[in-house]
Amino acid sequence: TLITHIGLVNATGTELTGGSPAYARQAVTWTTASGGVIRPTADLTFNIPAGATVGGWRGYSASTGGTNYGGADLTNETYAGQGEYTLLAASTGITHSAA
Repeated sequence: TLITHIGLVNATGTELTGGSPAYARQAVTWTTASGGVIRPTADLTFNIPAGATVGGWRGYSASTGGTNYGGADLTNETYAGQGEYTLLAASTGITHSAA
């Protein structure tokens, strides 16, 4: 797949930034396609800046910049203070088709 990293976005679809430790996209490897759906091979944990809202995930072609291939919305979760968000591999999937 062309998606090498997963990032988190807020409720309006803007990728998160900032924090200490800093938010960053996470590298991802994918399971073998099953019924056209592939999933990350492991859960991904992200640092979330204070005041941020996690509203979805997106797949990207690079650790910064790159192409945004879309993803899915999540139930909004707002962080009053710095925290961590774990994106569960079993609940995260994309439909894959051979190019």
